[in-house]
Amino acid sequence: MLMQKDSQRIRGTTKLIEQSARQLRQQLTPAEAHLWRALSRRQLAGLKFRSQHPVGRFIVDFYCPSCKLVIEVDGDVHTQQQAYDQARTEQLQAFGYQVLRFTNKAVLNSLPTVLEEIIKVAEAKSNHP
Repeated sequence: MLMQKDSQRIRGTTKLIEQSARQLRQQLTPAEAHLWRALSRRQLAGLKFRSQHPVGRFIVDFYCPSCKLVIEVDGDVHTQQQAYDQARTEQLQAFGYQVLRFTNKAVLNSLPTVLEEIIKVAEAKSNHP
């Protein structure tokens, strides 16, 4: 049975997920806001990033469409949900995305190192489709 696409939804998102993503964009954590200031407006190697981007039933922290790169900023809660995070990462990889995870501490205390890693992975992705 062929399913009709009823809208411009991204990878099966719902209106509720899209509304949640809009709200999350207005409520970034301090670490997310710090990283977003470095990623927004194509400041990092000319790469376009989206903040709080819906993908299926997930909302990823940051997404670069040109290299299918997802960046997640993990706070303390992620130490208690490692199995969930791993399953989520595997699902995103099944969609063809590469997922990079950074701790809040790394983003807040070592932003240049985080940005170097993002550039390195993005360049590798663009050189090897």
